[in-house]
Amino acid sequence: MKIEKIDHICFAVKGIEETKKTYKDHFGLMPACEYIAASEKIKVVRYYIGDVAVEFMESTSPDGEVAKFIDSRGEGVFLISYKVDDLEGAMRELKDKNVKLIDDKPRYLFGTRYAFVHHPNNLHGVLTELLEGDFDINK
Repeated sequence: MKIEKIDHICFAVKGIEETKKTYKDHFGLMPACEYIAASEKIKVVRYYIGDVAVEFMESTSPDGEVAKFIDSRGEGVFLISYKVDDLEGAMRELKDKNVKLIDDKPRYLFGTRYAFVHHPNNLHGVLTELLEGDFDINK
């Protein structure tokens, strides 16, 4: 598998609006976009720092993964996402190495296909996402 770059880093937060205000006031950052991913039960604000996106995610449901994360660990780093050249090939390669994946087939959102590697503890506490494609909120 070829990891091309870090695509984005996600942070779990209790409140998007407060987070946006903090990052505007402290660093002058303005969101590149905001969206709701109903399938993931999250509301997201995305910033770009150079070529890397930084996302802050608020859960839209008490049973969402972000809500569960905050309940158990508090706000903080939720995941890192690596852009790969061939997602299905990367998934096969990991399976061949006996690495468990959360997903058996790629998910799709806004022009990207993605899959999660299971379990964060196997990757030193870091939830890891692999993705292929270019993020486009209009897709």
